[in-house]
Amino acid sequence: MSALIIRGARLFDGDAWHDDAEIAVEGGRFVAAADAPAGAEAIDAHGLLLVPGFIDLQVNGGGGINFNDGPSVATIERICAAHARFGTTALLPTLITDRREIRTEAIAAGKAARTAGVPGFLGLHLEGPHLSAAKRGVHAAAYVRPMEEPDVRELLGALAGGDPTMLTVAPESTPVEAVRRLAAAGGVVSLGHTDCDYDTALAYIAAGATTATHLFNAMSPLGHRAPGMVGAILDSGISAGLIADGVHVHPAAARVALRAKRGPGRLFLVTDAMLTIGTDLPDFELNGRTIFRRDSRLALADGTLAGADIDMLSSVRYAAEHFEIGLDEAIRMATVYPAEAMRIGNRKGRVAPGFDADFLLLTPGFDLRSTWIGGGKVHSA
Repeated sequence: MSALIIRGARLFDGDAWHDDAEIAVEGGRFVAAADAPAGAEAIDAHGLLLVPGFIDLQVNGGGGINFNDGPSVATIERICAAHARFGTTALLPTLITDRREIRTEAIAAGKAARTAGVPGFLGLHLEGPHLSAAKRGVHAAAYVRPMEEPDVRELLGALAGGDPTMLTVAPESTPVEAVRRLAAAGGVVSLGHTDCDYDTALAYIAAGATTATHLFNAMSPLGHRAPGMVGAILDSGISAGLIADGVHVHPAAARVALRAKRGPGRLFLVTDAMLTIGTDLPDFELNGRTIFRRDSRLALADGTLAGADIDMLSSVRYAAEHFEIGLDEAIRMATVYPAEAMRIGNRKGRVAPGFDADFLLLTPGFDLRSTWIGGGKVHSA
């Protein structure tokens, strides 16, 4: 990877904006401009914004294919390339509930993608099949099942390589001891698709769950006598994903949650994107059922939501405006906070010396001009 020195941009480092900034890249990481090697390629970024690349921890598909359609390195490459067009520089291809052999294939594909160095591939998100039947949403009922010892062993094997891995489970289908073991092995255990009560959620958080999957969606709601999973998320220190598309969560609910969230965990943006991203496909099949794409909404014929039809660039814009948090915080929700949730906040999510050189160049109106991963340009508008 060639060395770069980028000059003149209005740079957001994850904390604050810096006008007429300079930053350099060497060996795939940011270095101080003063440390740029002789002969570094100069990039004139005057009149542009430079921000950290987006990190998306829930991506079902993109570019016309879902991860479930055929887990492979080629599928992962296609999904990552599709989302790079919208500013995502690190993502977790997400496998939703499916047949046992599909998960085995997905785990093997993830390991192969890491070996191949697929640009944009961060690790895997295995969402199910150990979910609540009552809150399964679009997940196929035939494949939802309890977690048993062979499942635990397979998941421990998936974690053995040390790659960032998120596991969405429901207490109804997952023994608390399994959560302890998976968390101890380095898995980011996320509670989701659950109808559990507040106290049960707290018990699983105490056992090692550190995140929750798509806040408000497919979980027990917040009530004044039964705080539910939503209450446990807001009242505890875990992090949680939030879909910002105007379909999954009303902006008023998101604003209330952002004000109520207790730290140190944060709410971060996820797209929950399906294969439609980067395409004009009208409908598609998922586990033998037709998903209809209508008015920025993906759903079964009965109205059950089936992932989202939004990219991360659009999510950041939507959150900045409709969540009333401003552009700075919206960017953090797509960079700093997901990096911290995956325990990689020491190398991704910021523009600073020592961090991976994943960044975006955008116009002042927040239109994407180019996407860079590890200091290499992977997309140019």
